[in-house]
Amino acid sequence: MAQVSGISDEQTSTPMSSNTILLRISRFNPEHDDSSQFMEFTVPYERWTTVLEAILDVKKRFDHSVAVRYSCRQATCGSCGMMINGKPRLACFTKISELNSNVVTVEPMNNFPIIRDLAVKFERLFNTHQKIKPYLIRDDSELESDEKEFLQSPEEVEQYIQFANCIKCGLCNSACPTMATDSSFVGPQALAQAYRYVADSRDKGKDSRLKIIDDSHGIWRCHFAGSCSQVCPKGVDPAMGIQLLRGYLLGFRS
Repeated sequence: MAQVSGISDEQTSTPMSSNTILLRISRFNPEHDDSSQFMEFTVPYERWTTVLEAILDVKKRFDHSVAVRYSCRQATCGSCGMMINGKPRLACFTKISELNSNVVTVEPMNNFPIIRDLAVKFERLFNTHQKIKPYLIRDDSELESDEKEFLQSPEEVEQYIQFANCIKCGLCNSACPTMATDSSFVGPQALAQAYRYVADSRDKGKDSRLKIIDDSHGIWRCHFAGSCSQVCPKGVDPAMGIQLLRGYLLGFRS
């Protein structure tokens, strides 16, 4: 990528020290740019400063036009996923002091179309998530009955609760090498959520979900690189969910 200087006179007057970092932000607008470029800013930080706070500092003091998606600022909404020093992370959950680098490079997530700069389109993630029917499926007769609760034991909850922590941030899909080569692959996020419902004792949609993912662009396209689980900020472990789903398809689980 080409580099352009985005350092103002005010920035260059601040020497690099233990409490500043060089923040490199990828800039790209597909409507009129042929390629992405980096703009660089010297940004002060404290021990608790997150990458998102550094980016917002740049927007406030130097360049209002930097495009970045964010909302909750507490690793709950999943909005601020991006590549930070080459790894998919949540910007609001990543402290600069923990990166152990004087240079922090932020880029849009891989495997997602770019809207502008650090913001990407989530349509593919949302479409594949909806494809696996991410809701409890019950018989119509049961839903029409007077029974209002379907109770579970702690052991039954334990079977799927880890996978219910997904915040749809897209980091797992960004890290997945198969997502980069197969535009029809359902992706680790959707597969992990398929397991979340298949493993739920209240659900009766197992057969229909397994049929959806038992496809050449479904679960069998996963090469088990495991990178999806390494980047998940909530410990969902999509790779394990995918392996457990294969157990159902191969008849090892019922």
